[in-house]
Amino acid sequence: MKDKRMFGFELVRGAAAILVALGVGTIFIFLSSDEPFTALRYLLIGPLVSLRGGIASFNTQGLYTILAAMIPTIFTGLAVCVMFSSNQFNLAGEGVALTGGFVAALCGIYLQMNSGLHAVVCILIAAAVGGVIMLIPALLKVKLGASEMVTSLMLNYVCMYVVLHYLNFVFADRSKGSTQTFPFAETARIGALVPGGSKLSWGFIAALAFVVIVAAFMYRTRWGYAIRMIGINQAFSKYSGMKVGGTIVLSQVIGGALSAIGGSVEVLGRYSTFLWKELPGYGWTGITIAILAKNNPLMVPLAAFFIAYLEKGCQLMATYCDVPSEMIDIIQAAIFLFFAAEQFLAGYRQKIVVKNTRADLAKVSASAQGGAE
Repeated sequence: MKDKRMFGFELVRGAAAILVALGVGTIFIFLSSDEPFTALRYLLIGPLVSLRGGIASFNTQGLYTILAAMIPTIFTGLAVCVMFSSNQFNLAGEGVALTGGFVAALCGIYLQMNSGLHAVVCILIAAAVGGVIMLIPALLKVKLGASEMVTSLMLNYVCMYVVLHYLNFVFADRSKGSTQTFPFAETARIGALVPGGSKLSWGFIAALAFVVIVAAFMYRTRWGYAIRMIGINQAFSKYSGMKVGGTIVLSQVIGGALSAIGGSVEVLGRYSTFLWKELPGYGWTGITIAILAKNNPLMVPLAAFFIAYLEKGCQLMATYCDVPSEMIDIIQAAIFLFFAAEQFLAGYRQKIVVKNTRADLAKVSASAQGGAE
């Protein structure tokens, strides 16, 4: 019961942080734009509502675009949730997503398969590679005590430059005007979920399935329990007999596999050839999503939808108004600030705790009197 009541507080606190962040963004819009109300309209309702001739209509294609943008960030958000739950601030999801997409692309080009399992095999190989990559900061943390935040942050750029080297000098299709690989085999492509040229692929269904799988793993298995307990109190977990080192490694390997799956599903579902030449940004977005979701896998899709909606709104502002698309960075930074501020709404939290404590004491007292009678 207490957990449910505090969960309600966390929802209120999260909503308040988001509203304050949007308020901060609104202030910057009024300061930088000559048409702030038009810009706000594109930001707040533009992604899903089209205005033509003064008539508002639901933008179905805009919804498909938002859902498609959620696919890789759901996976990276889940990855960060698992790693952050064990109190491991691993930031390598960005580079692993890039590497996972590249590995899946190579498997889609050079691995010849005639069955419908081609895409699945590509994704599984990418997941294995992502898990192996995440062993680096995990083992450095467990064996040498190195900060996983520092090593994983640097690992992103190692991954990026290794991928760029092989993309430029080994696997590039020289017949094209830009640096990219040869096209994937059709058997490796992830089909569109909605026909008509939409970028929304079956990867969206896979992402939702992994939300359920990760939630079940975290809350219904002993490994997930161990990960969460280590995140809450590592010293207690160690003295209670848990294998802390192995669990820390496990959480980061799972995070690497999920990040790589996100990159591979995005590449095979959205493109016909691999052409990323920089970090895609999905890992950084996944951190924001995990913070918004409070490390709860079931809340990740909602957080991913919110971020994708904001990004689409900021793109519309940049296209049709004089507000730069980087406004999303300001809003995300404000969200970080208020979510990380422990004293934000601390007074309200204290009132809830006192009220709940009094209610519990009254129930205990009533139960004791009933037992005495």
